[in-house]
Amino acid sequence: MKALLLIAHGSRREASNQEVKALARQLHKQATPEFVCVVPAFLELAEPDIPTGVDLCVETGATEVIVVPYFLAAGRHVVTDIPQALQTAQQYHSGLKLHQSEYLGRHDSMSRLLLSLARDSLTHDNTNAA
Repeated sequence: MKALLLIAHGSRREASNQEVKALARQLHKQATPEFVCVVPAFLELAEPDIPTGVDLCVETGATEVIVVPYFLAAGRHVVTDIPQALQTAQQYHSGLKLHQSEYLGRHDSMSRLLLSLARDSLTHDNTNAA
């Protein structure tokens, strides 16, 4: 059984962390039954952390975890910190298969999404005077 682990940075602003958790719930609705669960996890500043997120996936019966970094660029967190945290988690779940996808900003659809946001702003009155 597969689980999806959505990894975000984490924020001191709790509302930002709640947005990530809400996104994970929305993904779960769309990803069932392909993924037995979708678990949000955070690199820092919020809970659960990455190893705990992996634990939660395993507790739901997952034997395979697809890790999706919810990051826009391949900074230190994507290149080093997330793989290290996953390596630590792997030590506690030796039979578990862990796969890390590309980070969000790397996806081919990102430019289309940004253009869509720009175009949407023209049809909505989101003008902020500077």
